[in-house]
Amino acid sequence: MSRVDLIYPPSNLPPTSVLRLSQLAPRVLSSSPQSSLPWPLSLIFNTESQEVWATHENLLLCCVRTGDDRAARQCLERLTARFGAENQRVQALKFLYESATAADDKALRGVLEEVERLVREDPTNLLLRKRRVAVLRTLNRPAEATVALVDLLDFSPTDAESWAELSDLYLAQNLYSQAIFAMEEVLLITPFAWNAQARMGELLYIFANAIGSNDGSSFKNLCEGMRRFCRSVELCDDYLRGYYGLKLTTKHLLEVLSKISTRQAVADPQSGDLAPPTTATVEKLHELATTKLAEIVRKSNARESGWDYDTAEVIAARELLDRDSADVIR
Repeated sequence: MSRVDLIYPPSNLPPTSVLRLSQLAPRVLSSSPQSSLPWPLSLIFNTESQEVWATHENLLLCCVRTGDDRAARQCLERLTARFGAENQRVQALKFLYESATAADDKALRGVLEEVERLVREDPTNLLLRKRRVAVLRTLNRPAEATVALVDLLDFSPTDAESWAELSDLYLAQNLYSQAIFAMEEVLLITPFAWNAQARMGELLYIFANAIGSNDGSSFKNLCEGMRRFCRSVELCDDYLRGYYGLKLTTKHLLEVLSKISTRQAVADPQSGDLAPPTTATVEKLHELATTKLAEIVRKSNARESGWDYDTAEVIAARELLDRDSADVIR
């Protein structure tokens, strides 16, 4: 990875990539501009490019993740000098840094109090309101974090990131229906996001297993989960999580289809339910998912160009394939 990768780094970078980027800190900080002018004169008379400060922000995030607090602090100080302490983005980065370096819960509560004070002064500061939710989750106060997120979404109902966070919060509290509802809102805003489609499939699969096979809605959730995974790999042909979920769901569906009656496996036009898939269709999808996962694992392990995946996900995929093969042998 080079310094250019810090300008627009991909989201959810794996730890190895984050470590490589954070190791660029000495070179970036030694060559970055340092204005001696106070803000806002630093904003007016500097001629550096926008990419310089995008690099500093992304480097700060990488350094926080790797525990390089000194470099992260230097990035924060330079951003503060450049844009001023009252800048909303700088404030959010400041509290992110303070949350990450807090020694204990008492220090975190101090950060939370300061964030809440600023939110009361300016309720339109969405970045600080999101930081408040993050700190509440760190303090293991999910109910308060949920209330804060719902309040934020009343103010900004088209924020897909906040809906996704709310879905995750509901799931952590075993509120499956609410988690699915929140993820539906994400899909309304970003219908072509393959990761969101796969996440919906995961929620439906988890809900189906939580309900139990004796409940009629479990079968419907499995069918809908399979469709969501199919949509995710349709949008992104080499999406590992999509194929992983598709293999899990189709395997479970094949077990259920062999037990349920024909009467249970019919469409319900009044409720808008689609007709359930046939056994032959599910078998083909299961075979497709197995073949594609095996290809991804093989090419990723061979380090072929364009087949870079998170190591943990590749290991999980390989274990799933091995487990499935062992079941077939038995």
